[in-house]
Amino acid sequence: MRPSSLLLHLNIWNPKFTSVRLLTTAVGRSKSGDDLPTFQYVGRKPRRKDRVFVWGFSYTGALGIPSFVVPDRGKKKPKQYQLTPYRLDVDEKISSAACGYGFTLLSSKTSDVTKVWGMGLNKDSQIGFHRSRRDRTKGYEYILEPSPVPLPLEKPQATRVLQVSCGRAHSLILTDNEGVFSIGNNSYGQCARRIVESEIYSESQLIHRVKQLDSAVVQVACGQDHSLFRTERGEVYSCGWGADGQTGQGHYDISSKPTRLSGDLAGVNVVQVATFGDCCLAVSSEGDIYGWGNSEYLQLASIADLTQVNVPQLLPFKNVGKVKQVACGGTSCALLNEDGHVFVWGYGILGKGPNFTESSVPELIPPTLFGLNDFNPNVKVSAISSGLGHFAAITNIGELFVWGKNLRGCLGTGRLDDQYFPWRVTVPGEVVDIACGVDHMVALVKSLN
Repeated sequence: MRPSSLLLHLNIWNPKFTSVRLLTTAVGRSKSGDDLPTFQYVGRKPRRKDRVFVWGFSYTGALGIPSFVVPDRGKKKPKQYQLTPYRLDVDEKISSAACGYGFTLLSSKTSDVTKVWGMGLNKDSQIGFHRSRRDRTKGYEYILEPSPVPLPLEKPQATRVLQVSCGRAHSLILTDNEGVFSIGNNSYGQCARRIVESEIYSESQLIHRVKQLDSAVVQVACGQDHSLFRTERGEVYSCGWGADGQTGQGHYDISSKPTRLSGDLAGVNVVQVATFGDCCLAVSSEGDIYGWGNSEYLQLASIADLTQVNVPQLLPFKNVGKVKQVACGGTSCALLNEDGHVFVWGYGILGKGPNFTESSVPELIPPTLFGLNDFNPNVKVSAISSGLGHFAAITNIGELFVWGKNLRGCLGTGRLDDQYFPWRVTVPGEVVDIACGVDHMVALVKSLN
């Protein structure tokens, strides 16, 4: 065969353009000495699909893959860990995800009656009433696959679910025009309803509609045993366990009624709140950070030597720029500024190597660790999130980076080792949102085609 007749066909697709090019090149030259032509076919841009990926500890059912817990025929053992992202087969367009302590909530902004799905541990009905499967060897009550969570909506087709959030054993569901619903354990008033002594939460069918606040709620955040509500006026309300001051109400008691926070937050327009353990952070529209709650690990050491702070206080951080977002784990915190730079403080694996384990003030993680280089000069972090002992960051090109304690494979790096620097997780698509738990994670992803 003559070299000039050997053709190599390459299909190149760029998701940012609507054209598909078929490039035909030749090894060698034609008889006339001219290069073979290049043909361009302009077609329709393929519709990118919304997908959900999960990874981490699977025994609780929080990953929603039944075969991991109860193996199919022919498999000898259950799969304890899923160390890399695994695609969850869900037909619905999932718009929000939240990871609790061994369970997961997914939601969609659909007009269908079913808008929320739960999976994983359900001992306290934190993902609603289900006919739970009991594992006799562990005593767990759990749901193995995404199962509908029916909401007592007045207008189910007209109401949309905007966000879900999960704590240790309770959950919050935010809707656009029917307020907030709470489910699960209410031992400390974290579900924003009256505490009932000796209440049995297992197999409970109670879904509580949180009493309307002074203005509409636009964000909910579950701590370990407390809850935060941010309203459209930029105010923050709280309820639940307050032994570390995490309710921010000026005391260390239990509070079952959502109460507006004051302190340094009085008159401040809050645009984001974050909590997961017993420490809380808030970001103002001015780009300032406020904190309250647990400070045993230097989270709030910049304002007090106390290990608990029960009133929101302004954190006097310098040289961090205008803050856009915060993430608050069990012992450490992170902030993202408007330039796309990530700063960390607190105690634990902070992302700046094995020798950097504590700081009372934010320290910058080098942007190069998130992919910034001469070939990608415009890369920056666009969102951050945290679990109990690890962090995640999403860049403006849809790449996911993780670091921290790799409890039961929750980082998705393919191994069980802890990660001391940000590490890029291989996800087949553009990551648009991430939810971190104690030992598992969920990513919402746009497919590449």
